[in-house]
Amino acid sequence: MILIIGLSLSLIAIGVLFYLGYYQNNQIQKKSNKLETSLLSLQKEFTAYQLDQARKYNKLDTDNKIKFDRINKTIKNHSKRMDNMNTSLPSIIGQVVGQIEFAQDTINRK
Repeated sequence: MILIIGLSLSLIAIGVLFYLGYYQNNQIQKKSNKLETSLLSLQKEFTAYQLDQARKYNKLDTDNKIKFDRINKTIKNHSKRMDNMNTSLPSIIGQVVGQIEFAQDTINRK
């Protein structure tokens, strides 16, 4: 009689252990599925973030290149104007000085 009770309790204990093992395995499987889903969605969001940042960087880089090109063209235009002024300035000064000297000669003759 004790042998039957011991065997039945052993079988019940083994059944409970198998059930708990199956339950834990099922819970682990559910958690791993949830974790996998969340990691995939995180990966998608991170990829979208990286693409967005790359687009913003490229746009900013392009805008800066355009600004620097405009500034460079403006500097070149101003430099050309200054060079033209530097080449024509001596002749203009000579004309003005000549007119002043001519005027001085006419004032002194009177």
